[in-house]
Amino acid sequence: MSAPLPPTLLDFFRAARGAGLRVSTAEGLDAVRAAEVVGFDDRATLRDALSLVLAKTPEEKRQFEECFALFFGRDGFREAAAAPADAPAPTPPGRAEGAGGIGGDGMGGGAAPSPLGRMLLEGDRAGLAAAMEEAAEAVGLSSISVFTQVNMYARRIMERMGLKALEDEIAALRRDPAGAERAARLDLARDYLRGEVRELVQRNLLLFARGETERWREEMLRQARLAGLDRRDAERMRVLVRAMARRLATRYARVRRRDRRGHLDARRTLRRNMAWGGVPFRTVWKQRKVEKPRLFVLCDVSGSVAAVAQFLLLFIYSLHEALSGVRAFAFTSGTIEVSEILEREPIEQAIAQIMGRIGFGSSNYGTSLEDFEKGWMQAVDRRTTVIVLGDGRGNRTEPRVDILQRLAGRAKQVIWLNPEHPASWGTGDSDMPRYAPHCRVVAQCATLRQLERVISDMLRNHAG
Repeated sequence: MSAPLPPTLLDFFRAARGAGLRVSTAEGLDAVRAAEVVGFDDRATLRDALSLVLAKTPEEKRQFEECFALFFGRDGFREAAAAPADAPAPTPPGRAEGAGGIGGDGMGGGAAPSPLGRMLLEGDRAGLAAAMEEAAEAVGLSSISVFTQVNMYARRIMERMGLKALEDEIAALRRDPAGAERAARLDLARDYLRGEVRELVQRNLLLFARGETERWREEMLRQARLAGLDRRDAERMRVLVRAMARRLATRYARVRRRDRRGHLDARRTLRRNMAWGGVPFRTVWKQRKVEKPRLFVLCDVSGSVAAVAQFLLLFIYSLHEALSGVRAFAFTSGTIEVSEILEREPIEQAIAQIMGRIGFGSSNYGTSLEDFEKGWMQAVDRRTTVIVLGDGRGNRTEPRVDILQRLAGRAKQVIWLNPEHPASWGTGDSDMPRYAPHCRVVAQCATLRQLERVISDMLRNHAG
């Protein structure tokens, strides 16, 4: 039976993954073997050996260096551990103190000094560091996940190191006038120790909670309203949109590859292989024609839904591996095709250009649908999915529901994504109840999670 993996390396792998490194099981085993060869004594050699195994790109090399320095940064305790620089030096072990020193068995009141107090007064930094690391492992410090746990873990480590005995020692010394000076020095040393322990806990928070914090933040962003995003979160949301689009594209590309090959036709395979006694040397596959979906996206870019439209355009154009024939249109009181802009320019610049040309105006769904019917309705066929993003509020203008009805008759399906809550549909100048009967799907699309669900369902329907 193989030996268990060293806990130190297991914790390091977890910290590395939280820092953004991709550490597979095979790479972890290779790293363990590398550590067994070079050992842990020479940290520079260990760092170089692990870096060769775990970091593949320049960015991962940088992340690895930061993570390694943080994880293996065991510099011990700072100098002058026991007291401030202007305090008297601690009495060497075994030497009796004078009038201001200790009495009896080494402390005022006749009680024995605590092991933690002795290490603090002797300035035993190596012993304190070892005791602190042992206590941190005992209380499970590597499980820290949020910053609110810092004080809790710091207290547990202090208690594990012997805080109760140290505080009893300080209290006993204060009751004896001869122990006042030693009590004051232990009091200062205890505050110093508390700072060192807190620093250890915060370092572990950076190591082990970074990945958990990022996952929590991403989950919150997926559920946040796109229209109300803070500017600081916009760039992170763009990263999430691209990652989500790639994930969906990969998932449904696999389905298409399977469908292109088809399914095994057992009867025809056995018939073809009668000459070999039915052994299926030559297989026969049932195949069917697989059509990629064509997608027309009509985005309302008026002021009320402009932020959501930007993310939808980014999402759709990141799906190019799964979709073909993507055409995008933007409208407020009229409609323009923006496919060429999105294909020619980087996506962020393209969206800014589109919004500059037609965005942030007052919406008129009737005239926008008229423009689409005159210019592009003939390009819609039974393979085309039409996605309309908008709140359906045309400022009390003619909604031209008849055009949407003709569009639904030509297209494979019409999907309407509305960033408003369904309770608001039909209130005020909303024409959603009139548009909804001509759409296969009408769904709220106020968050990234809702957007992913709708697009995923659409791709599943095309792949099924």
